[in-house]
Amino acid sequence: MKKTLLIVLCLTGFLAAAQNPAAADNDTIGPWTKKGNASVLFNQSTFDNWLAGGENNISGNLGLNYDINYKKDDWTWDNKFIASYGLVKTKTSAFAKKTDDRLEINSVLGKRATERWYYSAFLNFKTQFTKGYVYSRDEEGAEIRDEYTNFLSPGYLLVGPGVLWKKDDNLKFNLSPATSKFTFVDKGFTLPDEAYFGVEEGKSLRYELGFNASAYYKLDIIANVTFENILNLYSNYLEDAQNVDLDYQLNVVMKINRYLTTNLSFQTIYDDNAFKGFQVRQVFGVAVNYGF
Repeated sequence: MKKTLLIVLCLTGFLAAAQNPAAADNDTIGPWTKKGNASVLFNQSTFDNWLAGGENNISGNLGLNYDINYKKDDWTWDNKFIASYGLVKTKTSAFAKKTDDRLEINSVLGKRATERWYYSAFLNFKTQFTKGYVYSRDEEGAEIRDEYTNFLSPGYLLVGPGVLWKKDDNLKFNLSPATSKFTFVDKGFTLPDEAYFGVEEGKSLRYELGFNASAYYKLDIIANVTFENILNLYSNYLEDAQNVDLDYQLNVVMKINRYLTTNLSFQTIYDDNAFKGFQVRQVFGVAVNYGF
């Protein structure tokens, strides 16, 4: 029920955005339009004899969001690159722990069929940069960690033909009824009689064939406040087609001046091959930005 409600809310937001798309603000060179933003978010807290409680900590996040799109005659080719990495270190923890770690590439090629409909082919690739750990404590109470994920473990690749509806660079969706999904893992992580991100023991690849729907919209809610929404839904024809995988990202940027913004990044994932429940990530803070 919760998953169904979240999907409905995401789709409702996309439909509402059609009435108020953000104005384009890109650098244009010939048929290419390019725009990107790099951000640095830093946070530090110190407590000394603070009776209300608290723990000294320091954290930081680096982020990159870059678009490069092509449009000429009946052809359109949209590409988005998203990368982010963050760490936090607290006084009582033996390790610096990740607050964010992702690399994502989205690419959609379209050939015009009507005014706003295109024949399309798309690619989506996702993984992480560094090792991920599961934390616990030993018998003496000392913090220990066990490696659980790494670069390309898991890694996800989705490719397929379909149809694209595109109003402009800020509002579009793509439907692909024959999407191949590849899940890559390191065989060293697989456990006896237990699937690792859906990959069977001793294997490093899982193949799925299914239906993929993706949507993107970016709009200005009020002056200097931008909402960017990215939604991806996938159903596997070969196994449990009723279990729809969901990946929704919301990036909110509230501009203070040319270089300072307040940033909110929210992401929720539902993929029962990875975890039988919702994964949620949220990062909020004031960031130093560089646009290019």
